Amino acid sequence: MTTLLGKNLKYDLKSSLVVFLVALPLCLGIAIASGAPPMSGLIAGIVGGIVVGSLSGSHVSVSGPAAGLTVIVLDSINSMGSFPLFLGTLVIAGLIQLALGIAKAGIIGYYFPHAVIKGMLTAIGLILILKQIPHALGYDVDAMGDQAFLQADDHNTFSEIWYAIQYFSMGAIPIVLVAMGILILFEQPKVKNHKIFGVVPGALWAVISGIVINYLYTIWKPEWQLKGDHLVSIPVLDSISQIGELLTFPDFSMITEGTFWIVAATIAIIGSLETLLSIDAADKLDPLKRTSPPSKELVAQGVGNSISGLLGGLPVTAVIVRSSANVASGAKTKMSAIFHGILLMLLVLAIPNILNLIPLSCLAAVLFLVGYKLAKPSIFINIYKNGWDQFIPFIVTVLAILFTDLLVGIGIGMAFGLFFVVKTNFVRSVTLTELNGNYLLQLQKDVSFLNKALLMKNLEKIPAHSQVIINAQKAQFIDHDIQEVLNDFIASGPDKDITITVTGYHHKLQEKI
Repeated sequence: MTTLLGKNLKYDLKSSLVVFLVALPLCLGIAIASGAPPMSGLIAGIVGGIVVGSLSGSHVSVSGPAAGLTVIVLDSINSMGSFPLFLGTLVIAGLIQLALGIAKAGIIGYYFPHAVIKGMLTAIGLILILKQIPHALGYDVDAMGDQAFLQADDHNTFSEIWYAIQYFSMGAIPIVLVAMGILILFEQPKVKNHKIFGVVPGALWAVISGIVINYLYTIWKPEWQLKGDHLVSIPVLDSISQIGELLTFPDFSMITEGTFWIVAATIAIIGSLETLLSIDAADKLDPLKRTSPPSKELVAQGVGNSISGLLGGLPVTAVIVRSSANVASGAKTKMSAIFHGILLMLLVLAIPNILNLIPLSCLAAVLFLVGYKLAKPSIFINIYKNGWDQFIPFIVTVLAILFTDLLVGIGIGMAFGLFFVVKTNFVRSVTLTELNGNYLLQLQKDVSFLNKALLMKNLEKIPAHSQVIINAQKAQFIDHDIQEVLNDFIASGPDKDITITVTGYHHKLQEKI
């Protein structure tokens, strides 16, 4: 075990650094988009990494504040009247999740259609790319963690890009181009696995290049220098004794009121669903194809949310963007998620002034690459080759998430996915095959009145003078309407010189056969 841990340590450390760089602006941006203090996003990231990462059974998923909950958090803070009261609901929401996990409610995670999960991953990849274009151009009006189509600044994803093209910051463009060049270079195996250059991940080199270029602007091109909203912005402490000032503690004074429990239950249920979706998606990204125990994940998330609420943090869920960055960076075990939480805690406290020098445009380059890996053209081609029953739920999920938000889009995708599952089972309940004038009519699973039209259509295909076998051995239930159709067909067989043989479960057909 120790040998295996040591073998994986170098991979987990490198990937944790990449996840840290991805998580830092997202934690801050999601907090701002949620109407909460910026520090609350960082607290959620730290708790998600260290606490949830330690308790989770997932090998590659990463937890932290979720962009999919920003609207719910914003509305909840407003309905409760204050952030401390909201934190009180979050503590209770964590306890509800803990109870759900103990009750093994995580099993629901096994019922999400594969096409919908793939659609969710691809949609998030496209959203990452589209949402980072304004930041790459130095138009940093919208928070970096905002993933909804309709934004807090009254623009949408596409209008924001249009405004960014009109009002770009010239200094951001060289930074993002150099960062992208470094990241692409480090995707090459010779560079990634180099004994010297490969020790530090490409994402860190990209960030360093952004800081250096922005500093050089002060010497050569002062008007291009990025300042203020164009840089990472985290609270700076004058001394360690001020840590307490960054924490907000929960208020339980409304715990006897219905609104309090409605908000707590909403956060628990929506957060649990997003977590189950995310760990399922992360498992599909895992090169080793390991499976995460969903109920254990709910227990971990429940503990994490209660602790996050006690310390002044946002709700925590398993999140796709950080999980996919984790996998893409070569993480082997859940130690990567834990290390990223430790990095958030230590570096935010130790070197905030240095972190505040990072241009958002170079972080946009990192997220561009994460987004591309989630939404490569080959993914669309492969899903299309699997047939329309996979491609339609996939593409509907992609478009629905792209033009609404994660939770609404998943709901629409699930509806389409379930429709095709029902349709496939409906068609497979009654099948007709032909070989040299011999016909085999098979009834499988539950054959309800909904299959009547399909059955009659198949029976009409059977010409006179045929040999027919009706096989009902795999049918668990045959509706009365189906029995009537079969009885009529069998009764009319001699008139058409059709020889009919019935096998299996004869008692399910009426005696007049």
